[in-house]
Amino acid sequence: SSMSDVSDKSDMSDVLDKLDVSVVIWTTTPWTLPANQAVCVHGELDYALVLADLRDGSRPELVLLAAAMVEDVMTRYGVKDYQVIGKTKGADLENTQLQHPFAPRQVPLILGDHVTLEAGTGAVHSAPDHGMEDFEAGRRYGLGTLNLVDENGVFAEAAGEFAGAHVYKVDEQVIEVLQREGALVRQARITHSYPHCWRTKTPLIYRATPQWFISMSEKGLQAECLKAVKGVQWIPDWGQARIELMLQSSPDWCVSRQRTWGSPLPVFVHRKTQELHPRTLELMEQVAERIEREGIEAWFKMEAHELLGKEAADYEKVSDTLDVWFDSGVTHHTVMKRRPELSYPADLYLEGSDQHRGWFQSSLKTAVAVSGEAPYRQVLTHGFYVDSEGRKMSKSLGNTVAPQRIYEKFGADILRLWVASTDYRGEMVASEEIFGQVADAYRRIRNTARFLLANLNGFNAPDDLLPASSMVALDHWAVRRCQRLQREIVQHYDDYQFHGVYQKLHNFCVTDMGGFYLDIIKDRQYTASADGAARRSAQTAMYHIIEMISRLMAPILSFTADEIWAHIPGARADSVFLTDFDTGLEPYAEPTLLNDELWERLIAVRPAVNKELEQSRRDKLIGSALQAEVRLYCDGKLAEQLRLLGDELRFLLIVSSAEVLPSAELKNAGASATEVDGLKVAVAVSPHNRCERCWHHREDVGADKRFADLCRRCITNISVDGGEERCYA
Repeated sequence: SSMSDVSDKSDMSDVLDKLDVSVVIWTTTPWTLPANQAVCVHGELDYALVLADLRDGSRPELVLLAAAMVEDVMTRYGVKDYQVIGKTKGADLENTQLQHPFAPRQVPLILGDHVTLEAGTGAVHSAPDHGMEDFEAGRRYGLGTLNLVDENGVFAEAAGEFAGAHVYKVDEQVIEVLQREGALVRQARITHSYPHCWRTKTPLIYRATPQWFISMSEKGLQAECLKAVKGVQWIPDWGQARIELMLQSSPDWCVSRQRTWGSPLPVFVHRKTQELHPRTLELMEQVAERIEREGIEAWFKMEAHELLGKEAADYEKVSDTLDVWFDSGVTHHTVMKRRPELSYPADLYLEGSDQHRGWFQSSLKTAVAVSGEAPYRQVLTHGFYVDSEGRKMSKSLGNTVAPQRIYEKFGADILRLWVASTDYRGEMVASEEIFGQVADAYRRIRNTARFLLANLNGFNAPDDLLPASSMVALDHWAVRRCQRLQREIVQHYDDYQFHGVYQKLHNFCVTDMGGFYLDIIKDRQYTASADGAARRSAQTAMYHIIEMISRLMAPILSFTADEIWAHIPGARADSVFLTDFDTGLEPYAEPTLLNDELWERLIAVRPAVNKELEQSRRDKLIGSALQAEVRLYCDGKLAEQLRLLGDELRFLLIVSSAEVLPSAELKNAGASATEVDGLKVAVAVSPHNRCERCWHHREDVGADKRFADLCRRCITNISVDGGEERCYA
């Protein structure tokens, strides 16, 4: 086969003058050919005029194809002998008129960027009635729609010989007509992707119909919306760029739908001109009044003559309904502006990330059009939840996790805590395993609350509350630590960082309370004088802490928080939701002599000591921590801070004896290095007897012959004269 251009056509002129020139198009939807109004080519592509016999030896003909596809097309058609007569750019073919293959009309060659060389011939059949790209390309050339297919998918009378046929069943008939007219080059069956209804699984028909639109450009609505976007706080902040991008490319808003339900478009149009009735606004008000009296069905039951009288013969009632996004989009007007207890604009709109295209946008457009401002101050967007493999939840996949099953198995607060524990800005993973992990975290928080409440048994607030100035330093610190937690969590709530709330609350319960403070005060709770200052100090701290954390968890662990609130001793509001985050604990704002840096240091030292105690337990050196005496070898500020605690260090480390020594005295002490820089720890077995009341091994056990099994501290704490030995710095 020859692919060379023929520049001198004098020897072929007689042949060429007698041949028709055809543009070959390719389609997978023959039923759309009756609506063809153009053939689209790409202006920048080269097109070739090819002389070839496409009719099995009947006669040669001239066909126009994309130059880059000639060889592929001829191979596909089984044509071996052909010649490229000439080439030209697609732009040079613009507005060339073509005869429709079977309809009595001519159609133009038009230009479109959607034409590619991936398949077909480089020339694309264009039916504005049945394709978005075709419709947009047709608008540029003034091509309207033919409306040959009705709302039932059946060809109308204007479709000629195809009238009455359903589009699903007409393909073979169209092919027969093409063969009859000598316009079919080739047919074959292929498997390809095609849009289907997600519910019925049937192929979709694209059909252009007259609709009602809100213009985005005529009165500057698009520009005003973009301006309003900048005055809104978008959470996450990428939401602003997302909605701006969508608004910038937003076409005129089609607000009409052909549904039998919804809010009606209560208008009448002239049967011939399709113009609105001149009294449209007045008629709309009459319709609204009737709907207010009789309900939405009043419009659908209404006959045109009821409002128009004799004019009804010239006008028809529009049966379209409003786009549901318009319905939801005007809630700023129908709800916020109609209810005196609400304010405008809204503080927050909250929805999934798909609503930048939907509710967020329709609300913005209608609000700006009506009042000139955005209907919201903040917009929060969340992702969707997926399974453990990252797949979207779907009934058809069978991978859904029903919320009912979760709260029936774990409780509603577990479901709420899972939501709070995830970073909602992206996809949120949900599975039985994850809910099990969340349930474990919930139990840690709940058990912390239970411990606090249990140790407030017998505590009578406010009579037993100690002032901040009289409290033990450790207890004073615990309240301050909870106050800091409160500030952090309130800030997270203000920033909608709910996973930060979860993490801070869980860490406080596990580390600060369970792993440190509550473990230390057990001795004081169980061995100190019941009404003494040492025990009341700890109870005062626990009272303030349980009040604070019940408030802090309430927006998330709502049921648990209210349950806790009801069990806190003392008079209070009936529900935690009838209080606020202001606890009035300003006296705890400033630390005591033992400042917060010391306690933070001790929180790091204690696990290091515990690690050595655990090793001694594994080595069978000790049985329990209270059987041990520890020596801490360190220098500098660390040693200075630890020595401030004096004899109280042993209570904080929960050992029977604790001594701080300079590193120079290490020698052969056999101390082990720890994870705390500059600290080494040596563990030894206490040589002293155990007090049967506090279990501490002390030198003074048995010093009082009346109580041979008790240490002096315990004897003092149970003495009838009410004395109490100081337990903590």
